[in-house]
Amino acid sequence: MAMTPTATLQCLAEPTRLRALLLLQHQGELCVCDLQAALGESQPKISRHLRSLRDGGLVQDERRGRWVYYALAPGRPPWLQNLLTELSQAHPDILQADLKRLGSPQACEP
Repeated sequence: MAMTPTATLQCLAEPTRLRALLLLQHQGELCVCDLQAALGESQPKISRHLRSLRDGGLVQDERRGRWVYYALAPGRPPWLQNLLTELSQAHPDILQADLKRLGSPQACEP
């Protein structure tokens, strides 16, 4: 279910969720373990934030064996895509430190 613009902006006001969305926009898709490494947060915290983003229709998930991969949900409103792009360009420091910690995305270890 898609959120209203107000609810979407409230969701994006939480730094971990915003950083996760910016990483997903940049990388295409990431596993929970990749997001955990990039964001420097625990798996339960990352999963809780991803659940909020999924429930709001901002991300989609796909289970592959033991792992769940996340990507931005298709059909995002253009204003949201524009906002994420503008944030990435206007504040590259938000994304760069997370990308550095991420390194290159890889399959999660068994």
